Amino acid sequence: MKKIALFNWSSGKDSALALYKILQDLEFEIHCLLTSVSAEFQRVSMHGVRIELLQQQAKSIGLPLEIMQIPEMPTMEAYESVMENTLEKLKKQGVTHSVFGDIFLDDLRKYREDKLAKMGLIGVFPLWKVSTHDLIQEFIGLGFKTIVVCVNERYLDKSFVGRVIDQYFINDLPENVDVCGENGEFHTFTFDGPIFEKPIDFEVGEIVYRKYEKPKTAASNSACDTDSTDAFEFGFWYCDLIDK
Repeated sequence: MKKIALFNWSSGKDSALALYKILQDLEFEIHCLLTSVSAEFQRVSMHGVRIELLQQQAKSIGLPLEIMQIPEMPTMEAYESVMENTLEKLKKQGVTHSVFGDIFLDDLRKYREDKLAKMGLIGVFPLWKVSTHDLIQEFIGLGFKTIVVCVNERYLDKSFVGRVIDQYFINDLPENVDVCGENGEFHTFTFDGPIFEKPIDFEVGEIVYRKYEKPKTAASNSACDTDSTDAFEFGFWYCDLIDK
């Protein structure tokens, strides 16, 4: 019998490639896509992608979409409470595994696995420890298309947001930036590729700048999911994508 898994879907390129790989693995059956969305703005957390485009993706992929409504800049306790309630519901539907697109952040993987283990679930990481240079070339070679929707100004300037990732984009990246943005340098929205029945239809809207306030308590999540002490000295450039 196949193992029933949920897929943690961010709407971006690493999720798309990890989903492509897990769909080729006859060991697993994907029960649904799971995405956290800002309850206030109805956009994918950190990526800033409108929920309508997220729904377009799920429809084109052909998988059910489970949305977690998360408060804006939640405490870790609030985030984990919503996550645990969602996972308990999915467990009752037969889910035993949780798939992620993480590549090399060991602390993040340990955090995920520890939390899952407490609930009797198992983490799966199809891209784990594969060279990010190899992954981005495989992604492009498979025919995936993705647009940069958010950049952290600590690493990249405004000119990088709103660009489609291709060889020119990769060549323009500074040496200190991972080509897959695995350290939170940038986030993407994937709109075409072999997992989609048809491309996602959207138009590019305005580019906006946002800076997050430092949380009042140490228990709060930090900007762009980083523990860096200077994370809140930097802002983010977002490219708004509009559903057509």
